[in-house]
Amino acid sequence: MMAARYFGLELDPVDFRLGQGETVPSPAALSAWAQEAGMWSRALRLKWRNLFATAGAGPVVLLFNDGSAGLLTGANPEAKIVLIRDPRAPEADPPVAVDEMRLAEVWSGEAVLLRAERSQAEADPPFTLRWLIGMVLKEGKHLRDLMIASFTISLLTIFPPVLTMQVVDRVLSHHSYSTLTLISLILLTCIVFETLLGYARRIIILIVGVRTDAKLNLHIFNRLVRLPLDYFERHPAGETMYRISQINQVRQFITGKLMATLLDLMTLAVLLPFLFWLNSTLAWVVLVCATAIMLIIVAYLRPIRMIFAKVMAAETMKSAALGETIFGIKTVKALALEPQRKSLWDERVADVGKWRLAMGLLSNWPQTLVTPIERFMWMGIIMLGAYLALSSDTGYEVGGLFAFMMLSQRVSAPLVGLARLIEEWEEVGGAMSQAGEVLNRPLEDAASTGVRPKFAGAVSFQDVTFTYAGTKLPALDRISFEIPAGTMLGLVGRSGSGKSTVTRLLQGINREYSGFLKIDGADLRSINLRHLRSNFGVVLQENFLFRGTIRENILAGRPGLTLEDAIRAARLAGAEEFIERMPNGYETYIEEGSPNLSGGQRQRLAIARALITDPRILILDEATSALDPESEALVNANLARIARGRTMFIVSHRLSSLVDCDLIMVLERGKLLDIGPHEALLERCSVYRTLWNQQNRHMYKEGHGHAALAPTLIQGS
Repeated sequence: MMAARYFGLELDPVDFRLGQGETVPSPAALSAWAQEAGMWSRALRLKWRNLFATAGAGPVVLLFNDGSAGLLTGANPEAKIVLIRDPRAPEADPPVAVDEMRLAEVWSGEAVLLRAERSQAEADPPFTLRWLIGMVLKEGKHLRDLMIASFTISLLTIFPPVLTMQVVDRVLSHHSYSTLTLISLILLTCIVFETLLGYARRIIILIVGVRTDAKLNLHIFNRLVRLPLDYFERHPAGETMYRISQINQVRQFITGKLMATLLDLMTLAVLLPFLFWLNSTLAWVVLVCATAIMLIIVAYLRPIRMIFAKVMAAETMKSAALGETIFGIKTVKALALEPQRKSLWDERVADVGKWRLAMGLLSNWPQTLVTPIERFMWMGIIMLGAYLALSSDTGYEVGGLFAFMMLSQRVSAPLVGLARLIEEWEEVGGAMSQAGEVLNRPLEDAASTGVRPKFAGAVSFQDVTFTYAGTKLPALDRISFEIPAGTMLGLVGRSGSGKSTVTRLLQGINREYSGFLKIDGADLRSINLRHLRSNFGVVLQENFLFRGTIRENILAGRPGLTLEDAIRAARLAGAEEFIERMPNGYETYIEEGSPNLSGGQRQRLAIARALITDPRILILDEATSALDPESEALVNANLARIARGRTMFIVSHRLSSLVDCDLIMVLERGKLLDIGPHEALLERCSVYRTLWNQQNRHMYKEGHGHAALAPTLIQGS
């Protein structure tokens, strides 16, 4: 935390997470903590000589063997000492000068490097093929070993054809068994070395692929969760999942076919000169045929690209229909919509089939035109080579023809593979475009930006106006109000009046508003988003529970807390009594969709989950609308305890649940009509009075304040 302050940032200890099975913070866990706050950080094992190189870049955290730590703040190479500050010492105390011997007694090399902020290019690079290739190229050490192995294999490839040439031209002519034995031993040695190097090369390619895949998945998920909520509200989940899945095709192409072809081209660079040395005429035949194949494939690229774009669009729509059906399967079953969804699915499948057939028919033409040229590269060389051997005055030997035939296959394969690679490049480009449609969208503000004030809960709206994208009428129109910390504020109004919009702006979900929205005097746009939301507790009308135990769901926001903390939050939310009746109590497992919980039980667990972080501001957005009367009464009875020490925004259509609020705000078509306590609003706000009477008319006789008798149903007449 002291090192972060040096760079002008504040690390929140609440955000720190111990690694799996750890009891004390590891360098990796500390580095991850700093990275989540937006800093650049690396956990390393350093040596004494490294300290002199790192000391000038700011404080370095040295982790000592006894579990304590120190800050490396400077170094003196001439005196062979480093300057270390004890974070627990008074700020005025100077750092301590330490030599190598003294430091070695308490430090084994573990350290955490920090920088203020990753550069924009490194932190949030656009997702492109160039960036992806750059990620692969970062595996420099493995790629170097891969190139050495490939170059050695290329050299070994020359030996079998040359030795075969000697067998044909020398051994068979002179019946030399000793030469045959020697050639056999050399061939056997080459085979052994080529086998071992081939094995090593495949292992290296596998390692590069796995490491790249892991980095790619981490990057993708980080980008995905930082997309604004507005994106997920406007795009079906199935569409997003399909677009993201295209990245696997791109990664397989880069670490598979592209890398293999480039390595084969290295073989080509070694073998092609040798082919020209053997026979320049036949070598030119190979080059001309390979060039013709490449030109045919290039000529078809543009029409294939156009049809492939339609294939991808059809696949996206098909995936969106599938995802929508799966996520809405309860509605499909409840309303017997299976025939309609099946009809839609049939249309989507037929559309995909139509365009895939069109693409296959078009792609078949270059394959048809290329096939005779490929065959000529093999058969034509044999016939032409035989003709040259028969008609050559210089005595072109048969062994040379055999050697050329063996090598020509190794040379022509990379050339043909390169041509086909260009064709596949179009599909990969389409896949990158699909993934980029999601990953290259503007992200929410970076985690490192913004201030991190300590919240009390005072909220102020000053002339706030907000309009949703694609609409003309403002959802909020010049709203102004101010509430002190600890206020319980109810929000009421007809549907579409702007109640939920107020809470969305408070959470920073939508920031394109005019006016000023302040929390404890700090402008909301200047507050770090993660810090802002970690101080909020939000309960929606429909809440999602994750797969896992009840305890894990309650502690989702603070996994480091204990079962006692979960019990305390559940008791406050009125969930304790039904949890204890569960077969395994807090360890009861919740499946996807929470089929073993009622709506009211899910809602109370969501309230407990929101309370576990002890938020300064709590938002209940129609949180009790799904509760049965008994559960709602239980939650409402606990509201006073829940609200103690925090500001609450309660959005509800049931005005009876807002009677005890300190203030009630009445909204109508995005405008603030009135704000005040329940009794005052009944007297002076006609809209509020109308809503109250509509919901409570069953309690009164017309024109009287007494309860009416329940009507008697006449049976049998």
